[in-house]
Amino acid sequence: MVTEEEIRKSAESVFDVMRERVTPEDMERIHSAFKLALEAHSNQKRNTGEPYIIHPIAVAKIVAEELELGANAVIAAFLHDVVEDTPYTLDDIRERFGDDVRFLVDVVTKRKKTQDGQSNQVENFRQIMDSVHYDIRALMIKLADRLHNMRTLDSMRPDKQMKIAGETDFFYAPLANRLGLYHVKSELENLSFRFRCQRDYETLDRQLAEDKIKTEGDVASFTQEIESILKEKGINARIQVRYRKPYSIWRDMHEDNVDFARVEFKHYIRVIYTPEEPWSEKDTSLFIYSSLTDRFRERPGSVVNYIDNPKENGYQSFHVKLLGRPGCWEELHISSERMLRNSRLGCIVKTNEESMKQWLGKLQEILKDMAEHRDTEGFMEGVSSSFYNEDIYVLTPKGRVVILPKDATAIDFAYELHTDIGDHAQYARINGKLASIKTVLHRGDCVEIGTNEEVHPTEDWLNYVKSYKAKNHLHKCVIHESTDEYDLCNVCHPLPGDEVIGFKDKDGRVMLHSRHCPEAIKLASESGDSIVSVDFKKNMSKVYPVRLRIVAIDRYHLLHDMVDCIVEHRRLSISSIHTYTQDQIVTCIIDFGVHSADELEETIASISGISGIDEVQRVELEPVLK
Repeated sequence: MVTEEEIRKSAESVFDVMRERVTPEDMERIHSAFKLALEAHSNQKRNTGEPYIIHPIAVAKIVAEELELGANAVIAAFLHDVVEDTPYTLDDIRERFGDDVRFLVDVVTKRKKTQDGQSNQVENFRQIMDSVHYDIRALMIKLADRLHNMRTLDSMRPDKQMKIAGETDFFYAPLANRLGLYHVKSELENLSFRFRCQRDYETLDRQLAEDKIKTEGDVASFTQEIESILKEKGINARIQVRYRKPYSIWRDMHEDNVDFARVEFKHYIRVIYTPEEPWSEKDTSLFIYSSLTDRFRERPGSVVNYIDNPKENGYQSFHVKLLGRPGCWEELHISSERMLRNSRLGCIVKTNEESMKQWLGKLQEILKDMAEHRDTEGFMEGVSSSFYNEDIYVLTPKGRVVILPKDATAIDFAYELHTDIGDHAQYARINGKLASIKTVLHRGDCVEIGTNEEVHPTEDWLNYVKSYKAKNHLHKCVIHESTDEYDLCNVCHPLPGDEVIGFKDKDGRVMLHSRHCPEAIKLASESGDSIVSVDFKKNMSKVYPVRLRIVAIDRYHLLHDMVDCIVEHRRLSISSIHTYTQDQIVTCIIDFGVHSADELEETIASISGISGIDEVQRVELEPVLK
């Protein structure tokens, strides 16, 4: 049970942080805001049974300590739920704390449900994003609110956990990424993963702990040698070893179709320095890079210079991979103290007025395009494609930098230049080489688009674009309808025994998804009220298609042993096999049917035990290229 003394101490921790950087008058206003919140929430409890005031205090502490915002933002954090949950009004807030605090509280106050009782989640998202036109602090307070809610999500029912985690993964984590708040983005993603897919999370968490124990001796020796080199060179720097989280590893496994053992760089090493006159940050980074590569072998093509070419969210650093111990590459991030602080606080520390103006201009341009879509699907698709994950930069032949989402194609590039160029794009030249306009672009590519007035967009272009601008325009140009209905999602192909979630449509049909399915995350974010619990049990009369990718060392009877393991030992039917051998390494794609996730795991374990088998991985059911 939380005592009044504990509540007072929690609030004092916020006061202690703010006392160092605000005036006595503002400190008095902060105290007054806490007292009002304490009074307003006096009869309310959280799902944990704790006094509700614990939540506003925690949000205020995140805003003050982790995001380093000013007095009015902290006041609004204390009061962010007062208008929504108590008799106090926005006029009361304005009268006591002024128009600025009133505005911030208004933005983070959820709108009531619509008349038909449906959730107004998307409108709440719109409301939050519209605040960007006026003030970035409202987004910070909302992210702090969501961060504390995710840190305390254990107390919620499983269906509520999925709803809130889906919103977080689809909207709030990408928003934090776009704002350059890397530590917030990373924590939100990982907490969402923990509550959406508990089994996968716990498995990876255990594997990461085991890997850390296994490698920490070699890592310590490597970092000690780096420290010795830097000391010899007279460089004032410190070393950090940062271990990745389960969600980051899971994403790499699924993007690269590999298992845990084959995910590279489960940790990375930071070299953090303070530049000294007359050297610039770039000079210092290059000197450190030169000093380390004099001693360690560099992985060819591994240098990424984010100092000269920052990410769209402002991230800067100098990345390189070095051979730390026999057969093992280590990833190094060489950063100044300023760069490190900026990667934590992102847009908050954009002190250059022109830089901030440009950054907000880009964000507002995205929101203007989104505003054209009053429908849920258009808006949420815009959020996903515009905010999620990393951007890449590509160049025109004249050196103009164009920012695009990761995995964007030459079609995206053409539409970014001008809609007329996109509408008539016939071919691309990428780094001087002729290529299809559907070719995926990579960071640093130089791209030229060839046009033809006889060429016009076709429906299949929608399958080859990532940017919201291109998708938005193409949806207007072509009819894109799908009449198929599925009981099981055809993206994630869930199996009985998987961690699954169901969504009921307006006709009462339930579509089943695995809990890590991107479509399920999107649906949980935009229509969480349609979530239903489903007990997806094994039915021995029904089989579900799966595909395995097997890598092995070639030998006599290898294919026979694999087929025998599936057909004779496991009594399962194979629908297709595609195999090829190069330099004595065999890659085999096998499609077959299983009754459950457990049966698939047992089959994978059996195949893994065959002599010569090196890797067995479940992959998506896409057409096999011949």
